[in-house]
Amino acid sequence: MSDKKDEIKELKEKLLLQRKNGIRRVSAEELAKCDAFCEEYKRFMDAAKTEREANAVIIELAKKNGYKEYKSGMKLSAGDKIYRNNRGKAVILSVIGKAPISEGVRLCAAHIDSPRLDLKQNPVYEDTEMAYFKTHYYGGIKKYQWTAIPLSLHGVIIKADGSTVTVRIGEEESDPVFCVTDLLPHLAAEQMKKPLATGITGEQLNVLIGSRPFRDDESSEAVKLAVLNLLYEKYGVTESDFISAELEVVPAFKAKDIGFDRSMIGSYGHDDRVCAYTALAATMECEAPVHTVVTVLTDKEEIGSDGNTGLCSSYLKYFIYDIAEDLGSNGRAVLSASQCLSADVNAAFDPTFADVNEKNNCAYINRGVVITKYTGARGKSGTSDASAEFAGRVRRLLDKNDVVWQTGELGKVDAGGGGTVAAYIANLDVDTIDLGVPVLSMHAPFEIVSKLDTYMAYRAFKVFIMD
Repeated sequence: MSDKKDEIKELKEKLLLQRKNGIRRVSAEELAKCDAFCEEYKRFMDAAKTEREANAVIIELAKKNGYKEYKSGMKLSAGDKIYRNNRGKAVILSVIGKAPISEGVRLCAAHIDSPRLDLKQNPVYEDTEMAYFKTHYYGGIKKYQWTAIPLSLHGVIIKADGSTVTVRIGEEESDPVFCVTDLLPHLAAEQMKKPLATGITGEQLNVLIGSRPFRDDESSEAVKLAVLNLLYEKYGVTESDFISAELEVVPAFKAKDIGFDRSMIGSYGHDDRVCAYTALAATMECEAPVHTVVTVLTDKEEIGSDGNTGLCSSYLKYFIYDIAEDLGSNGRAVLSASQCLSADVNAAFDPTFADVNEKNNCAYINRGVVITKYTGARGKSGTSDASAEFAGRVRRLLDKNDVVWQTGELGKVDAGGGGTVAAYIANLDVDTIDLGVPVLSMHAPFEIVSKLDTYMAYRAFKVFIMD
């Protein structure tokens, strides 16, 4: 009987897909490395709450690690580290490999923008002696989640004289914060009869910014004037300067450990800066790769990747064409031979809302980095759907290097779906698959990831670019 049980056990291990919690699969030493890695990640998240801030932090780190700004026509050789800054909102990092670039590049692509509230071009107004900012939400949000939480203001203002003012208010302990107000439950009977999607409308996402009028001024808009006067005294800006500004309202929360066991991280913007940071960290440690490494950390994914800092534009293609030419090769041939990990998150299974997932084909917290063969909506609309051959290559690579991984889809077939930048890179004739971190409460102001999954994403990107 014992022999039969052993035989069945061996057969299960051989034939069945193992869906084990990753914590049981790693050593105590590796778990300690995971926790230490995530402390650095939390610091990054607090410093990089917008695409502009992330861009600046990334370039500063790259320079410290020996990267030089790339100009077309530069003489390049194996081991060179270069970067290209795209308008302060996206950045490409590259390490030149030992193999001819005609063999293709190892490409990692993540995005550094996240859902938020953008200020309208004429945002400041007063109503019943309270001053507000009018906003236009950016990306897919549940609007009600953005009420009654502390908010901070980030971005740039280009003044009439062309000078730039950088704004970051609400992150320091001594800073004020801002807020979108909500209706008290005692008076919200009609509001609460509405569906969640319309309980708070886009035009109700007004950010409260002041309530004290000039004491000696009885005129209308005295509160608005007082607020604008404070901004003029601090920054030298006038109301017309908002027309040429990019100001973003984001949660004022800090990245924090979640749970008694500190096994998870709560933060604004895990989607997709958790993948951007892990790909970045792997790239910073890349020395003397066989194949040229290209890591693009891009903008505009949350609104469709359009615009000249999004991956629907040609800036990534032009970069690869340029370095291919500098290394004596053809850009189209390089792209065709390249391989890409589209570094983006997937939804983690939440037992509180289990009905939107199909349990055999969704991602779980603590089961490792997620391979997502296809994204899209319903009938796979808007996806590249990676080939079986490339999916096989990636799984073999992860297994060979003891990276904990799983597969996942974004919900049941007809429940919704979503997209990443994978399709835009695959459209360049590049083998591409999504690989990233499972996230709880995705697109909320405070998202949650597992430390283990975050660390495994870093390890996956590292073995991929060094393979």
